[in-house]
Amino acid sequence: MEGALGSWLISLVSGGAGGNIIGALLKDKSLGPMLNTILGAAGGALGGQLLPKVIEGLQGSGMLGNVGASAVGGILIPLIAGLFKKS
Repeated sequence: MEGALGSWLISLVSGGAGGNIIGALLKDKSLGPMLNTILGAAGGALGGQLLPKVIEGLQGSGMLGNVGASAVGGILIPLIAGLFKKS
């Protein structure tokens, strides 16, 4: 169980970091640090669980694959939400 909990924590942290990175890079699409972190963490959790199942190369890639997949998910969700933000 500790391995699964650790995997989830890595996904949440990586996703939150990805959300804040995309918010810092695209300031006009940023939703603010708190919302970028929350959406990034949610995207990280989804990305860390779904991307390895969709992309066969990520299966069995260990912690580095989890971090990468979670960061991608953490970038995508705030970016998509930011695209719908009114200027």
